[in-house]
Amino acid sequence: MKRRSLLRLCLAACAGMLPILPAVAAQPQVLTVGLIPAEDSQAMLENSKAVIDSLQKQLGVTVKPFIATDYNGIIEALRAKKLDVAYLGPFSYVLATTVANVEAFSVAETKKSGKSFYKSLIITRKDSGIQNVEQLKGRTMAFVDPSSASGHLFPSAGLQKLNIDPAKYFSRVIFSGSHDASILAVANKKVDAAAVADRILAAAVAKGVVQQSDLNVVWTSPDIPESPMVWRKDLDPAFKQKIAAAFGNIKDVQWGDQGVLNGFVATNDAAYNVVRDTAKILNLDLKAMK
Repeated sequence: MKRRSLLRLCLAACAGMLPILPAVAAQPQVLTVGLIPAEDSQAMLENSKAVIDSLQKQLGVTVKPFIATDYNGIIEALRAKKLDVAYLGPFSYVLATTVANVEAFSVAETKKSGKSFYKSLIITRKDSGIQNVEQLKGRTMAFVDPSSASGHLFPSAGLQKLNIDPAKYFSRVIFSGSHDASILAVANKKVDAAAVADRILAAAVAKGVVQQSDLNVVWTSPDIPESPMVWRKDLDPAFKQKIAAAFGNIKDVQWGDQGVLNGFVATNDAAYNVVRDTAKILNLDLKAMK
């Protein structure tokens, strides 16, 4: 009995001397990815399929895409932890950092441009006779979404630099909900002008949706940092490394409206300070935009 008691004491003492190892977080079996509604939902899903499939294969988990009806739908889902990763516009990303625990980690670089930035354009129909911004006074204007960088905020800041207040300058302003809808609104003479991303207009021309020869570009923005991939900061660090590596390995596939990819390259939050500076020009309270 004494020997058994002594053995128990020894085992207990040894157990007390063992280091306490941190619990290893299990890798999630599902990765939810949110996509902004740059195109109609079905087109966005089809054009993102190759990226989703590649992520699923590399990570060994189910990847579920989610497309909201607007930018705030994606931001809300990130805030509520219903999404792990999301593709956001530059302004919607900056907005997301004010209300959700997220950060940019990767950005697409396309074969067509070889760049990780793009531009906003204001377009009109040639047969409207509108050839410059000055001729837009009293006309109708389509923006995409209040949080859209190329579809609203950068062009609004550009107009303000020209001492134009969009709220007073145009006879009517609408928010179409997508770049494609804005392009069609101009093409079908529903509005006189629209602000859209150059690459989305190029895609619409390539598909034969509109003819470049039918349109005028009356304003062009400075470079806008490309829409980033973002993740929730509270994801498991090891899993985040795998996600970043998986995006880095995706090349030569179609990605939404951006076309065929050279690949995804690393980015960070500081790359979007130009967006924050534009918000200051507009006197935007980003939290109030939610």
